[in-house]
Amino acid sequence: MKNRIIRAIAGSFVLLSIILAVYVNVNFLWFTAFVGANLLQSSITKWCLMEDILAKLGVKD
Repeated sequence: MKNRIIRAIAGSFVLLSIILAVYVNVNFLWFTAFVGANLLQSSITKWCLMEDILAKLGVKD
């Protein structure tokens, strides 16, 4: 369950930042790069901040 939520949040952040980059300011693409870097980091280190946040909010695996 937690993995599906994390993927949904990451995908939503990417899509939102692209929409904001197109309609507001191109600098919102830095947010897309930040999300991508965090996804890459979590695949290497097997640690994800969003997973810790969801655990503190009471979301079960």
